[in-house]
Amino acid sequence: MSHPSDQANGEHHGVFERFLHWEAAGSIVLLASAVLALVWANSPWAESYEKLTHTYLGVSLGEHSLQMSLKHWVNDLLMVVFFFVVGLEIKREMVLGELSSFQKASLPIMAAIGGMLVPAGIYLMLNLGGPGQNGWGIPMATDIAFALGILALFGTRAPLGLKVFLTALAIADDMGAVLVIALFYTEEVRLLPLLIAASCLVLISLAAQARVRRVGLYAALILVVWLGVFASGVHATIAGILLALVVPVRAQIDPKGFFETAKRSLTTLQSSEVTKDSMVDDDEQFTALADLHDASSGMMPPGIVLERYLHIGQAFVILPLFAFFNAGVSIGGDFLDILTNPVSLGVILGLILGKQIGVLLFSWLAIKSGKATLPAGVNWAQLWGVSCLAGIGFTMSIFIDELAFNDPQIIDEAKIGVLAASLIAGLLGYIILKMVLPKQESS
Repeated sequence: MSHPSDQANGEHHGVFERFLHWEAAGSIVLLASAVLALVWANSPWAESYEKLTHTYLGVSLGEHSLQMSLKHWVNDLLMVVFFFVVGLEIKREMVLGELSSFQKASLPIMAAIGGMLVPAGIYLMLNLGGPGQNGWGIPMATDIAFALGILALFGTRAPLGLKVFLTALAIADDMGAVLVIALFYTEEVRLLPLLIAASCLVLISLAAQARVRRVGLYAALILVVWLGVFASGVHATIAGILLALVVPVRAQIDPKGFFETAKRSLTTLQSSEVTKDSMVDDDEQFTALADLHDASSGMMPPGIVLERYLHIGQAFVILPLFAFFNAGVSIGGDFLDILTNPVSLGVILGLILGKQIGVLLFSWLAIKSGKATLPAGVNWAQLWGVSCLAGIGFTMSIFIDELAFNDPQIIDEAKIGVLAASLIAGLLGYIILKMVLPKQESS
């Protein structure tokens, strides 16, 4: 007889495998969008790309209006969904997964801390006191889609423990990046809009606990949360994280109650003549079906359901749009000079060297202290390869870059550093893992 914890672990691994598949497939579309933007921005038609990204759209209500460029609609609205899914991933891992206990979480969290502190330190060594100083958060991030996409290329050669470690590391890294954005890249906080957003979050939480299913109510409350956070001065995408934290990731009814309801409802239905139309006139059938539907819905954790369905849109629509509107950097002048200026070089060295040093050093410290152990089937050489993949910054790094600077030239210099470092880190990680992972057995 299986133990309930074994069943929970199996269910979680099922969610993890789907998550890994989405990230791997989405990384291909993400890369294609970034390449398209980069090629277009450096083509004879570069002006049309610039016009497209800066095309303004808005909504008006009486005397009030909200006008933003297409690029800002993507960054400030669509990316809220990205951060919402990130928040669901974080909550899932903290409640059910690899961050749910100290023993499980210590290694990836320590690795993530090292992978944030060392890159930020290297960047500041080159930019402290200069115009690029505020970009220290750029090399702290790891792009989970690209990192897992490259690891997925090795299929079963990569042990499950290595995939789980990289996923937990990237999610812990996302937690750090969200805190950095909220604490250090918010210039001014207006309390009244934030209090309104917080009140709506409480209402959403209460409605979810009461299993209210009115989509219109949730949509209205979510819109007010987004507008409140947007108006508060905190970046609007933080609304996605806050919303995710109030979504349950566990079943809302007891399994025993579910089985009792299901058995009772099925017994009622099996004892009567059921057709496609019979429940219209038969109140007993209708009640049994309604009870069965409610019980099934209660056993489906809202957070897991939302993550499963939103992840597809995030991976194949939102992130590619973000890449398209943000990766189009014009590479003019002396490319070598661009790569060696303090901002670009700080990002490159931070992501390529800083991530390797930070992840490996802090992992070693966690294991040496006796608080953590290497995942099953994973050795230090494989961990080195994964630490290189952690240097793929892309999505979150470019996002922080847009928040850190106002000067378009510095923004582009940092983006070029992110693109160059992510390419090198990805290739380096792939080469190392190709050498150190066990060879595929021939059938």
